Amino acid sequence: MDEYKNKQVNLPEDNETCVNCNGGCCNNGVGRCNLVSTNWLDDIPDNNFDIVEVLFKNTRRGFYRNSTNIPLKRGDWVAVEANPGHDIGRVGLTGRLVKNQMKRVNLRKDAEILRVFRKAKPADMERYEQAKAREEDTMIRSRKIAVDLGLKMKIGDVEYQGDGNKAIFYYIADERVDFRQLIKVLADVFKIRVEMKQIGARQEAGRIGGIGPCGRPLCCATWMSSFVSVATSAARFQDISLNPQNLAGQCAKLKCCINFEVNTYVEAIRQLPPKDVHLETKDATYYYFKADALKREIIYSTERNALSNPVTLTAAEAFEIIALNKNGVKPESLKADDDGSKSASPFGDLLAQESISRFDKKKKKKKKKTGTGVQSGKGEKTQPVEGGGDKEKPARPDRKPRPPKSKRQPAEGGGQPRGEKPQRQDRQPRPVKTFRPRSSKDGNVPENGNANNQQNIGEKS
Repeated sequence: MDEYKNKQVNLPEDNETCVNCNGGCCNNGVGRCNLVSTNWLDDIPDNNFDIVEVLFKNTRRGFYRNSTNIPLKRGDWVAVEANPGHDIGRVGLTGRLVKNQMKRVNLRKDAEILRVFRKAKPADMERYEQAKAREEDTMIRSRKIAVDLGLKMKIGDVEYQGDGNKAIFYYIADERVDFRQLIKVLADVFKIRVEMKQIGARQEAGRIGGIGPCGRPLCCATWMSSFVSVATSAARFQDISLNPQNLAGQCAKLKCCINFEVNTYVEAIRQLPPKDVHLETKDATYYYFKADALKREIIYSTERNALSNPVTLTAAEAFEIIALNKNGVKPESLKADDDGSKSASPFGDLLAQESISRFDKKKKKKKKKTGTGVQSGKGEKTQPVEGGGDKEKPARPDRKPRPPKSKRQPAEGGGQPRGEKPQRQDRQPRPVKTFRPRSSKDGNVPENGNANNQQNIGEKS
């Protein structure tokens, strides 16, 4: 792992000039891959079609006829016919799948299909890079010109043609704009042919790119190639709060991801009871309040517009009660075994798994018992134990009470002090043990100690 920490990664300055790209899709995650189509018929023989798909900057694509049968493959840079001059693009798809792709983008049958001139030469690529280097400066200057002319529009991007003779200006405007004077000024300043193209807010977000609230790159900038209108009804089906700040994306429009799961919710809602059907019981009438479509559970309330006495039923239980009401039968309650206990969730509590105190031992509370006599479960009386303890013993009616112990009388002439035992007069004193040392082998010096110690011990004995 250490050899990769200090390794320098050289990324391309522009996504479209990435050397690792294979027809627009970068292996290292750099670049835009929303226009790439997998040619799954590439290995099939006789997969020939005279039209190829060519990709340009951002989301622009075009279909061109390979009239000279140039051997082209995915990722080749080609020079194609333009009006006027020529343009430089990259081959994105070849073969019979191009015909299906033309149907998908709704290309008209009477549309003019231009030609592929040749594979791009080094001189073509050098001129193409020079034209592309002028795009950012042209966009900034054109914005200032539009402001000076008082036009209510925003120029979001500029794309130069491969030969540098033409530029496409992409703009956003809420109202209709008369840009005839703007075209004359731009053509005079930049000495090019100008084409104005209006785009929407979604297309602008896809061109600029960014990070969404989910933490991932925008879908419109990575994989989406077409936009579908998003309605607020899609949010209602999924019980999403209709808050504009939460529903709007970076383009100030409704998020495209709202449409991703709406079909699943619509299909699940069809399997639930209708909202206008209420349940009748002997005690009250329950109205539809809220439902969880994926869990197939419905919450019913005794009031129409407020949550009062809520009861949660499954879809099967709700349909069963609806069938009983149709037959004129009113059950006593919505749930026969409604004891107020909630069933444990099969998924568990994920927050409790990360709790800091999950390994702490919980202390059990001890039950406090009183010392007074209380009747037990068998009808017997209990008496407190001497000494004020918590344990209690049942009283035995057949046991006779013990007579009280007589107190010990002190002896005549004054008794012994309390805590001392009286001495017995007939007990004889114990004999005193003497110590006899062992005799040594030589008879003069003992084995342990010296002669003086031995003499002293003998005197004591």
